[in-house]
Amino acid sequence: MIRLRRSASLFPPRLRAIFDPPRALFLRGAGDAELLAGRAAAVVGARSCSPYGAQVARMLGRELAAAGLVVVSGLARGIDGEAHRGALEAGGLTVGVLGCGIDRDYPASNAQLSRRIEERGLVVSEYEPGVEPAPWRFPARNRIIAGLCEAVVVVEARERSGALITADFALEEGREVFAVPGEITSSLSAGTNALLRLGAAPLTSSTDLLDALGIDRPPPTPGASVSADASKVLELVRDGPAGADELAARGTLEAGAVSVALTELELAGLVVVADGVYRTAVPA
Repeated sequence: MIRLRRSASLFPPRLRAIFDPPRALFLRGAGDAELLAGRAAAVVGARSCSPYGAQVARMLGRELAAAGLVVVSGLARGIDGEAHRGALEAGGLTVGVLGCGIDRDYPASNAQLSRRIEERGLVVSEYEPGVEPAPWRFPARNRIIAGLCEAVVVVEARERSGALITADFALEEGREVFAVPGEITSSLSAGTNALLRLGAAPLTSSTDLLDALGIDRPPPTPGASVSADASKVLELVRDGPAGADELAARGTLEAGAVSVALTELELAGLVVVADGVYRTAVPA
């Protein structure tokens, strides 16, 4: 564990520049303190996210890390955890910011994820060892997430989500703020759609953020080759998420052929399924 005082030369400049910087940061992990001064973006959102939100967060974590950005989030369940996992999948660097003592894993369900982050990146906190999690510590934690980054992306958020606090801090400090547009009938989109009304930039792919920061996107990897039937079903899924029966009704294939095609598409990583509903997978 390292204690990095605000007066130290290695204290991250972007964080030092915010209105209320922490007096010190506690660090654990294999990453160097200089990692906190690198180009970084935060991906945050709801703890109880939808399968779609989880997929988007993981994709963003993966693609932003592949482009060379440090992916910062709050190590919470849901969107935060998926963003960290995506960055790790890309072999990139990620930083988790705690709202409790640096010696704690909170939530405990993400202890294994914390260990994976520490192997190459950092887990950080402004709180010394032994400090218990408390509700008021997490909004304070969010100013550190925003302060470490050039940009913040909110993937899914309810009306009073803590992710909106992170976005507010970022706006106050003149950082870029993006929101992923969501369904107007979903409570998980209420916060992100409100951000869009207030002037946040809509994010429909990682390219939106990378272009804003002047960063080139890595070249895409070749797509998987699938059968003719699978290609037909994939086009139907691209028209909108649906169950197997609905896809069969939409197209010309029999139900059995649709089922086989969906299995092929899943194995190829081209579709994902949650609660019986198939949707196109966000490209890796």
